[in-house]
Amino acid sequence: MKFQVIAQKGAARAGVLELPHGAVETPVFMPVGTLATVKAMTPRDVEESGAQIILNNAFHLHLRPGAEVVRAVGGLHRFQGWHRPILTDSGGFQVFSLAKLRKISDEGVHFQSPVDGSKHFFSPESVVALQETLGPDIAMILDDVVALPATFDDTARAMRRSVAWAQRASSARTRSDQAVFGIVQGGLHEELRVESAQATVGIGFDGYAIGGLSVGETPEEMYPMVEVCCRALPADRPRYLMGVGTPRDLREAVARGVDMFDCVLPTRLARHGVAITQDGNLNLLNARFKTDFAPLDAACQCLACREHSRAYIHHLLKCREMTGARLLTMHNLFFYQAVMRRLRQEIMLAAQIPHPAPRTPILLDTPPGITL
Repeated sequence: MKFQVIAQKGAARAGVLELPHGAVETPVFMPVGTLATVKAMTPRDVEESGAQIILNNAFHLHLRPGAEVVRAVGGLHRFQGWHRPILTDSGGFQVFSLAKLRKISDEGVHFQSPVDGSKHFFSPESVVALQETLGPDIAMILDDVVALPATFDDTARAMRRSVAWAQRASSARTRSDQAVFGIVQGGLHEELRVESAQATVGIGFDGYAIGGLSVGETPEEMYPMVEVCCRALPADRPRYLMGVGTPRDLREAVARGVDMFDCVLPTRLARHGVAITQDGNLNLLNARFKTDFAPLDAACQCLACREHSRAYIHHLLKCREMTGARLLTMHNLFFYQAVMRRLRQEIMLAAQIPHPAPRTPILLDTPPGITL
């Protein structure tokens, strides 16, 4: 993996991340394809949205279909027919969410499968081995996530366990062609975030993620922690904010120095009938859209906006036709990619570096208090 920052505006960075399956322009949003599929989309659909890299989840792929099945066909890229870069999440957050089905110790995590109740054990070493078998371009280490709000002592205990696991994960690596990212924890405590960042950087990883946010805190609590982490992380490595967020979150975090994002929001909202537009979210299930023949977003050039109306998508949703959720997912993913292209363009223009205009002229106002 190679990473180069080519333009900067304040703390905001535009860069290029070179991976075995292609180059990725940052800042970048990764659609979530938990089970080796972005819900309702084909790989070609995802590519046409402008996505350069997607996220799969090692925890879920371990349970179904199993890493050996994926290895037998030649790895994740061949298994799902996606030939651009892939990042796999380790499953730390998924284990965290199984509160009644798991037991965490310094050795690792014992848990029951939410699929069939079978018993499993994840250690920092086994999660590295799992992802080396799956074969993504970037693998995340196992970390200990705590729900917010949490006490200082509980947060510190989980953070220091995560650092110990990071050291073990680093020692367990055997593939030189796969990047591995460390994860910074520490909840909403600045001193713990700095301690975690310094210790994780001291171990040495190809890139660094900011974890343990968007788990119950407000945006006003989250943004300062993002800024603290970015200041504590090395400038020559990519920074990844895990599981975030809304278009406003993306802009706020880019302005503070984040390069990579993932979030289920655009696909999940689509399955609930919601289109994300530059004028706000539209709930297409509302009766007012029954005779609204305008596109979802007049500025958008996605397939749903070019060829279909709000009334048609409202009809599909009301009839529970899966095409409705599919069209909304196409639109929401396209919108998110347009947001990222616009942010990159702003950074490049500020540095007086020529950059192609985004395919969709999405104009986002800077949130109060932030100058990009």
